Amino acid sequence: MSDFGFGFGNSPEDSDPDRKRGPEGQGNPFGFGGPGQGGGFDANALGQMLQQFGQMLTNMGQATTGSGSNSPINYDLAKQLAHQFVGSTPSISAGASSAASDSVHLAELWLDEATTFPAGATRTVAWSPSEWIDGTIDTWKRLCDPVAAQINGMWTQNLPAEAQQFAGPVIGIIGQMGGMAFGSQLGQALAQLSKEILTSTDIGLPLGPTGVAAVLPGAISQFAKDIEQPEREVFVFIAAREAAHQRLFHHVPWLRQRVLATVEEFARGIKVDTSAIEELASGIDPMTMFSDPSKLEEILSKGAFEPQTTPEQKATLERLETLLALIEGWVDTVVKQGLGERLPGVGAMSETLRRRRAAGGPAEQTFATLVGLELRPRKLREAAALWQQLTDQRGIEVRDAVWAHPDLMPDARDLDDPTAFVAHTGVASSDFDEALRKLNEEEPGEEPQ
Repeated sequence: MSDFGFGFGNSPEDSDPDRKRGPEGQGNPFGFGGPGQGGGFDANALGQMLQQFGQMLTNMGQATTGSGSNSPINYDLAKQLAHQFVGSTPSISAGASSAASDSVHLAELWLDEATTFPAGATRTVAWSPSEWIDGTIDTWKRLCDPVAAQINGMWTQNLPAEAQQFAGPVIGIIGQMGGMAFGSQLGQALAQLSKEILTSTDIGLPLGPTGVAAVLPGAISQFAKDIEQPEREVFVFIAAREAAHQRLFHHVPWLRQRVLATVEEFARGIKVDTSAIEELASGIDPMTMFSDPSKLEEILSKGAFEPQTTPEQKATLERLETLLALIEGWVDTVVKQGLGERLPGVGAMSETLRRRRAAGGPAEQTFATLVGLELRPRKLREAAALWQQLTDQRGIEVRDAVWAHPDLMPDARDLDDPTAFVAHTGVASSDFDEALRKLNEEEPGEEPQ
């Protein structure tokens, strides 16, 4: 690939001789001349860029110069901007914290009757939007780094040979500017999500610390108003979903790693059509981009990094969507069974959440660009139907035992034909235990990836 990200690179239009002879090397990024092109390397232009970049960093302050790590994204900037966009939010009152703890405790008691998995959370917290940002940033690092690293690599891999001899400082500059541009985008998305999110597992991923059940009382109160349901009942329902997620992720050791690793696998395979980036950046002077980083944000905000899905990624995406659907479908089934007779509105609230996930929102769309995929369980209804059928015909013990090993899990075909899966699952407890024993013996000491 001869193109690379953020609008830096040779476009097909560079074959136009009039374009090459433009004033001050316009159309030739950084003033680097390729083989056979007049002008060669312009050291003066490089010096000016370095000077401008140094001035820019001084003006922006230490908070925007990076976190001191090798991450391709400036997470210090992301957090700072996220908190700025969220603004001043009231701290969680003692009453709200107590209500959160009581709701989770009550939900845990009811869930004990609906699943063989015991409680997975060791403590309950009530988060404000700002606390959600701080509490989930480490997981977002893992999700976003592969995409940013892929794009950063495009810059260095595609620099002309002559430019690589002289552009060491510039490469570092580009990396820092790219990190700030991504950090800005991430900060805005985190801020918006923090106002919409209901719990630490609301989008199907375990975003918070292990063993911590986290709910956001402000968002739950607004959700209750939107659906015109009693706030107390909504609070218990949302708390039950968080508690069920925590049980599943805690007592299925391979699950958290499998979900996050599948997201990473998808992200690492992203291919970006940089011709779209060059088209957006064609009217931007590289010198201007160094003095005004908002130009980079402009390129990012217009969706120039929309991924080009490969066949391998389609397979990975199908596995991820199936796994997310199975997680959400299991949670729906368990919560319905545990709370259905106690809270009459459980069915309606579950349906509202399913539609909410299907519709998505601006923040989720932003992450579809940053992470490279939409974190949506597209076959949630089918998965819930499979778990319910398995519960009705085989019982909760066999249903939950399916999670013992990834090779026992339903796949996309099973979601389309749950009856066949249920028919051969748990027919005899001894057969099921023997199959699980053989699977574990085949992979001694290994954690499924």
